[in-house]
Amino acid sequence: MSKSKEPFKPVVPADQTQPELTVTSVILGIVLAVVFGAANAYLGLRVGLTISASIPAAVISMGIVRVILRKKSILENNMVQTIGSAGESLAAGAIFTLPALFLWAEEGKMETPGMLEIAILALCGGLLGTFFMIPLRRALIVQEHGVLPYPEGSACAKVLIAGDSRGTKTSSVFIGMGIGALVKWMADGIRVVSSEIVVKAKGYAGEFSAQAYPALIGVGYICGARISACMFAGGVMAWLVLIPMIVLFAPDTVLFPGTEAIRDIYAAGGASAIWSNYIRYIGAGGVAAGGLISLCRSIPMIVRTFRDSVGDLRRGGREAKKQLRTNRDLNMGLVLASLAVLAVLIWLIPQVPVSFGGALLVVLFGFVFAAVSSRVVGLVGSSNNPVSGMTIAALLVTTLVLKLSGMTGSMGMKSAIAIGSIVCIVAAMAGDTSQDLKTGFLVGATPAKQQIGELIGSVAAALAIGGVLYLLHLAWGFGSEELGAPQATLMKMIVEGIMEENLPWTLIIIGVFIAVVIEILGVSVLPFAVGLYLPIGLTSCVMIGGLVRLFAERKRRRDTKQAVEERVNNGILYCSGLIAGEGLIGVLLAVLTLFAVPVDLSGSIYFGTAGTVVLLAVQVALLVWFGAKTRKARSGNDVKM
Repeated sequence: MSKSKEPFKPVVPADQTQPELTVTSVILGIVLAVVFGAANAYLGLRVGLTISASIPAAVISMGIVRVILRKKSILENNMVQTIGSAGESLAAGAIFTLPALFLWAEEGKMETPGMLEIAILALCGGLLGTFFMIPLRRALIVQEHGVLPYPEGSACAKVLIAGDSRGTKTSSVFIGMGIGALVKWMADGIRVVSSEIVVKAKGYAGEFSAQAYPALIGVGYICGARISACMFAGGVMAWLVLIPMIVLFAPDTVLFPGTEAIRDIYAAGGASAIWSNYIRYIGAGGVAAGGLISLCRSIPMIVRTFRDSVGDLRRGGREAKKQLRTNRDLNMGLVLASLAVLAVLIWLIPQVPVSFGGALLVVLFGFVFAAVSSRVVGLVGSSNNPVSGMTIAALLVTTLVLKLSGMTGSMGMKSAIAIGSIVCIVAAMAGDTSQDLKTGFLVGATPAKQQIGELIGSVAAALAIGGVLYLLHLAWGFGSEELGAPQATLMKMIVEGIMEENLPWTLIIIGVFIAVVIEILGVSVLPFAVGLYLPIGLTSCVMIGGLVRLFAERKRRRDTKQAVEERVNNGILYCSGLIAGEGLIGVLLAVLTLFAVPVDLSGSIYFGTAGTVVLLAVQVALLVWFGAKTRKARSGNDVKM
């Protein structure tokens, strides 16, 4: 594919103006940033994955701005999704790292981080990620148009254009939110039905289970059949192969990090106890290897990005005058000054325990991974962005540097996680910002105003994420069955392993080579490794959603390509609502648990496994209805991207 030679003409020409950065768009965007940020935080702490909120935010915006407020401005709707999607990206970066501080506090190694500390770390990462992307915009979004597709950004632009030309239905999102909230309330609130189905075979140590939560099914549908299958395959490997092998071959062995014979561990806690003591370390090795493999694949992109970005910065200095509205960024002097101020603040603020050298590492890793993240999501989308791999690489280097410099113990570990969390948020935010700027490029937004919107969303989400993490931790605790925090637990293991040299490296290396074998076979290694790390009850329901998506993508007789795309997109909107609804009820239940408000009715009403099967079947049927039934394609304008 070659670069486009003719100048691209957006929907709203450069010589036209529309309401864009308005009071309505800012307020609505902030609300959606907090809502989707909280929902994504809950989802990521459960399954180690997060979703993009750009399209749901755009649809909700159109439903409110266009239908309720009777205002018609595609650029105003675009601003809402720009601000709103910043919340989920910042939350994704935060939950992958910051819960490690809470886990160490539970072990007595350090004090529990305060909400102000969390907010400052999140804010530094969010602002750095946005500022780093600004000088890269022309190179990646404008000059590479036709080369880098930016799947989510282009899809969001199509939704905005379709809604502007013929209106759009928001019912799927809101119905999904209602159903997701209702199911979560029934299962974990009033507990009138069990949330999990468990199947065991006598004489076989393996275990199969399925957790009937709407968010899991929704994640599977959004990710698609291939990624869902890779995750499920990892779960099958862990729970139906590795666990039975460990119990069968070494029942009388006391194997570190366990302190009892494997037979006794299994007798006391079943397959879950074997997973907790051994399999999660194998999974951690697989996830770390998968992340680094994904990062290594991006090395050619890193070189090209730096080359193009340096050339663009030189051209930008000569062409800064007389810019069209659609090519006007924030003042580069302001951007560079802001980056310098942030670097100094990271060094000086007490809540960020890093030295001057640590601050330099944050800036260095941040810019490198912002560039990598922005280009990777342009090629393969945000779902395949190796954020965890970048964070692992940053943590490995940072922790080694800190240890060699004599900064060890709890302060060294805290400093490593602080640096890693900022870098992780930078990478997540840069990927989101680039997708949003691609959407704006296609519809004709003003880049400078979008960049201000990203900054507003970052600030709002950063101020909220500390409260969300605190609520969830106080209610259930990170590392619990409810909130496993898989990515943060992995980051904690890496830092501890280097600082304290007390990890079961044999198990971790086994996971590394399992990941290498999977990579050689051509299977998506990171989803497989995540499935290896997670309980199979999560990945089995993700697989169900992936199968429904596969059914939806089948082209039947008389189906047009547009009809297939429409039903799949409708299913994605419905599933986004499911995830948001369950996440919000999860946060609500955390609040009620914290204040000891009784809502549990399971003492008098309980439907058992049969009720769970029915609940799961109803959810699948509803997803088939919303995301797989055949619809007659509506006519409308199509836009070449």
